[in-house]
Amino acid sequence: MDLATILGIISGLGLVFYTIARGGNLDIFIHIPSMMIVFGGTLAALLVNFPMGEVISVMKVVRKAFSSEKGKGIEVVKKFVELSKKARREGLLSLDRELKKIDDDFMRNGLEMVVDGMEPETIRNVMETELTYLIERHKKGQQIFNSCGAYAPAFGMIGTLIGLIAMLKRLEDPSAIGEGMAVALITTFYGALAANLIFLPIAGKLKNRSDDEVILKEMIIEGVLSIQYGEHPRTLYKKLLNFLPPKSRLEEFVE
Repeated sequence: MDLATILGIISGLGLVFYTIARGGNLDIFIHIPSMMIVFGGTLAALLVNFPMGEVISVMKVVRKAFSSEKGKGIEVVKKFVELSKKARREGLLSLDRELKKIDDDFMRNGLEMVVDGMEPETIRNVMETELTYLIERHKKGQQIFNSCGAYAPAFGMIGTLIGLIAMLKRLEDPSAIGEGMAVALITTFYGALAANLIFLPIAGKLKNRSDDEVILKEMIIEGVLSIQYGEHPRTLYKKLLNFLPPKSRLEEFVE
């Protein structure tokens, strides 16, 4: 669980509503029709722009914004070092018994091709093709949330215009102008808050998660090919550490 995402959203909402409550006007910031215009309109625009299946499946993608895989990179390095030692002692076919113990499908599929005796260039092409399509799938999730970040303020403005039009029809009653203006502007508030505290930040977090996963997958490709080439475990270890940030690296190679 990534506490940063959760704390960011909760603290942002908390600060906003604390400021509102301090003014004693919390009730006027709760307006159901305005919520329907902003969030209902945003959803409707998404369905126009994207296939329904992609909109529905985005919930699977958004989990990445609330999950953390800290430390996974160094665990992958350790696993490759272990497999490299075994392959050098007992041969590549000995890895077949280890495949079921590997949870990462990408890594397991690559090693299966090694055990099957496929050419290194073929293995690289297959794994890089899978990585390319993984990146494209991740971009879809980012695009959906970026679109939400654009649509929400736009529908907030549409709601404001609707409120202003309705208010202008009641200009003969000056006492209703203030209340009407407040209701008209509340949709802009909802749209701006949702876009800048939820939709756009989640899109940014998904991009960061995708970048991290791409680096991890590239490291796995190099690890698989290094085992295929029969490189020394120490050489493999040093090569794979280059994919990790310095603070995540081990102090020394363990024989």
